Amino acid sequence: MIRRYAYSDLGGANHGWLDAKHHFSFGDYYDPQKLSHGELMVINDDRIAPHTGFDAHPHRDMEIITYVRRGAISHEDDKGNKGRTAAGSIQVMSAGAGIFHSEYNLEDQETSLYQIWIKPARNGVPPRWETAEFPKTPVLNRLQLAVSGDGHAPLQIEQHARIFVGCLNKDTKIEHPIEGKAYLLISEGNIMVDDLLVHKGDGVAVSHEVSISITAMSDAEVLVIEVPGLQDAR
Repeated sequence: MIRRYAYSDLGGANHGWLDAKHHFSFGDYYDPQKLSHGELMVINDDRIAPHTGFDAHPHRDMEIITYVRRGAISHEDDKGNKGRTAAGSIQVMSAGAGIFHSEYNLEDQETSLYQIWIKPARNGVPPRWETAEFPKTPVLNRLQLAVSGDGHAPLQIEQHARIFVGCLNKDTKIEHPIEGKAYLLISEGNIMVDDLLVHKGDGVAVSHEVSISITAMSDAEVLVIEVPGLQDAR
């Protein structure tokens, strides 16, 4: 089953300094039909004004992945981690037993990013933070594995999940195998997912499929998040 969620139909909130769209229930936005997708709990499409950001706040027992689309985000936490993640890069924070962190856009331009929360396979792990840059070179026949829980990706999380990223030139077609459930984010351009046309900002939920075809109808950028179903992760 493949279902499109249009950007215009997403929940959200505009706080002035932060304009956020929520793919799942989050904060004051609640939809009982959109609580999660397997162990994928949160996807926020955030636009953060220059020289603003999230003050220090706590997290625990959550895998928090940030994909920066434009601009940059600067991270600092109470475990001594500090760094700047620029467009095209990803940062991973395993909140584990507990962590306080802040995230600021210290740039002179707006920063846009996806913030992705995945429930961990085990709780109470030591908190961890890391970041990695990924090339913008268009892919030809497969997306790049960026995040996983099995040691096969540059960035690791505490869950049997995978996140793939890739830029596609117009007319590029990729056959992508699916493990568990998947959720696609169209960061740029327009693509076909099998026979379904989806646009920049949309989300696509995939369940009970062993593979999908992705065809770029224009130059495009896509993320594929694969997670276990709730019953499969325990």
